[in-house]
Amino acid sequence: MNFSELGLNAALLEAVADMGFTMPTAIQQRAIPALLSGEKDFVGLAETGTGKTGAFGLPLIQRIHPADTRPQGIVICPTRELCLQITEDLKHYARHLREIRIIAVYGGAAVSNQIRLLRKGPQIIVATPGRLMDLLDRKALSLSHVSCAVLDEADEMLNMGFKEDIDRILKQMPGDRNIWLFSATMADGVAAIARTYLTNPTEVRVGGRKQSPKGLRHTCYVIHERHRYEGLKRIIDFNPDIFALVFCRTRMETQAVADALIQDGHPADTLHGDLSQTQRDGVMRKFRQGAVRILVATDVAARGLDVEEISHIIHYRLPDEMEIYTHRSGRTARAGKAGESIALVNTREIRRIRELEARRNIRFTFSKMPDGRAICEKRLLGLIGKIVRTEVDKTDIDAHLPAILTALAPFDKEELIKRFLFAEFDRFNAYYRTAEDIHVNVKGLGAGKTAGSKTPAPKNRTTLRKTRRFFINIGRLDKINAKAVARLIASKTGIGINMIGAVDLKREFSFFEVERSAAKKIRDAFENVVLDGRRIQVRDAVREPKAS
Repeated sequence: MNFSELGLNAALLEAVADMGFTMPTAIQQRAIPALLSGEKDFVGLAETGTGKTGAFGLPLIQRIHPADTRPQGIVICPTRELCLQITEDLKHYARHLREIRIIAVYGGAAVSNQIRLLRKGPQIIVATPGRLMDLLDRKALSLSHVSCAVLDEADEMLNMGFKEDIDRILKQMPGDRNIWLFSATMADGVAAIARTYLTNPTEVRVGGRKQSPKGLRHTCYVIHERHRYEGLKRIIDFNPDIFALVFCRTRMETQAVADALIQDGHPADTLHGDLSQTQRDGVMRKFRQGAVRILVATDVAARGLDVEEISHIIHYRLPDEMEIYTHRSGRTARAGKAGESIALVNTREIRRIRELEARRNIRFTFSKMPDGRAICEKRLLGLIGKIVRTEVDKTDIDAHLPAILTALAPFDKEELIKRFLFAEFDRFNAYYRTAEDIHVNVKGLGAGKTAGSKTPAPKNRTTLRKTRRFFINIGRLDKINAKAVARLIASKTGIGINMIGAVDLKREFSFFEVERSAAKKIRDAFENVVLDGRRIQVRDAVREPKAS
């Protein structure tokens, strides 16, 4: 079965094709026809990562009357992160229906901005329960014309204590509205909501609890926080044929990590929410074709990404929610192939690995971070394997062979091998010859024990002899950490990360130290740097400006 058999209109089918989807998932095959066929309530039981957003999102969009600018559809979900992910997906589905407006409302953001968005007449609102109740209490929103309400991750919302809010929200909707309830399980609370608010619902149950694919390995590398990027680089260098998705938490960190990988010679690119659709399509085309081998992304931007050949998922930072870890990792080890999900954690984050093991029924292997010698050896063996696998087209090469053999005649077999391999070896050996061992021994750390208390990371990233202190107009308000600031500096100047010392992160700005010999490069490189439309200012730190 393909999407064209489900009853979707031409605009939605075109959007689905644009996103690279051809075959609907099991929940989509069963839910979409049912939700399009009539005015009925619905219960869909399926795990996160099975395509539930498409299952309810596509029929919801098709039911919208574009000329009516009042809210017609409400999607309620438990968290801000999921709220943004669903909104992003729905906007992709509605990309060819420009009259349909979709917004997200959630806690932790200015309510005044969201009220302004509501005044523009969105037909679909994706919301967390608390913020939706807040807007209803302020009379900033009316549900009187809502014809369909979706409760996504209903079991999680009840686990988080939102039952009272959900009850109040559903009571404010018209009596003839439809409710589509999606949940991983039919827990007692979910069943109670279904009994109270749904009328003779159609129920679809797809599979049991989602398990990790058989070929998926879960690996954890423990590093000190100051070595997070260096750890990522070593993992990539240690896997010559890597085809990876690297997940970061913020757009700015995503860009900084991608820039640093490119600076270090890796075929990397970035995927985040600030990209236009044209830019996103270009990045995905290069990734699918293999021109980009390492794609650094946020969870929101990676929603809907479907590439079967991915060999590694690297969690540069663990997500807040365990389901998102499962959803990220499910993008590798597909179609019976092997794959690896790698978590980079500092010593204080080991407890979260233990929680994942206990609650998601998976087992991590704590691996030693590769040192320089291991990386060089792995790269050499990778090159040898590539040579062995290469099929020679004798028609093309034979004409040049006599001249080649003459030029190589002075060398015996062993000398030739050494010379061919040296170029690859020397590139990595030059970098890792004096590199420190960044492996952190986790022996003795177990579930329930507080990690990191015996070996806290030093306050400074590294110790430099003679330094110059600089000011930069980026701080905590930009949702960036000290490591990302250091990587930004390294990527824009071309200096080694080991030449950057302590980064002192303030609210609206930061200070950083570099080796005195690199000071001129810093001044020159940041003369005209613009990041996301904002000029980045770097200057000598004569005195610390006062925070506003």
